[in-house]
Amino acid sequence: MRLTKMGHACVRLEKDGQVLVIDPGGLTEESALDGADAVLVTHEHFDHFEEERLRRALDGNPALRLWTVGAVARQLPGYGDRVAVVGHGDTFTAAGFEVEAHGELHAVIHPAVPRIANTGFVVDGSVFHPGDALTVPGRPVETLLLPVHAPWSKASEVIDYVGEVKPQRAFALHDGLLQDVGLAVYARLIDAVQPEAHYRRLAPGEGVDLA
Repeated sequence: MRLTKMGHACVRLEKDGQVLVIDPGGLTEESALDGADAVLVTHEHFDHFEEERLRRALDGNPALRLWTVGAVARQLPGYGDRVAVVGHGDTFTAAGFEVEAHGELHAVIHPAVPRIANTGFVVDGSVFHPGDALTVPGRPVETLLLPVHAPWSKASEVIDYVGEVKPQRAFALHDGLLQDVGLAVYARLIDAVQPEAHYRRLAPGEGVDLA
């Protein structure tokens, strides 16, 4: 499997000629959905879900399918079973990838801000994209896509989350609001406390092959 960071919260996974894209939102590289066979969207916030981008992709490729939470699906009517609603505990196959859904709610931003649905995805039993939550998947995962920075998080929680999941490797996710200094600070903190996670940040467009 090859994993490519596509900016902020989006990744492309490629295997056996198939492409699965997770969370192509408003801070995502324009090429993220090129050649995609399937899409997963964790929740409805703009940095994870961009309605017009997905409409263009669905209209341009009649074979493309999307799995997501109900709030996103309701914004994309007219596509029939090409847009499927999933939630915690569901399992399905998307473009040849085996996917498990984990989690139900977005992390708390502020008590005055209503919480929305958020479902993370474990792909092929090895890669976990939690969306905007610190959901522990309840199963081992080799690769954690770690939301390092958000209005709803603080560094100590992010670092402890790595320790709870215990991945073999962690790649930075949800980092689009950080500048170079902030990225370096997070890297030093995570490496100091959770060195066994081999934390790394991929630049937009950079990819790695996962064993």
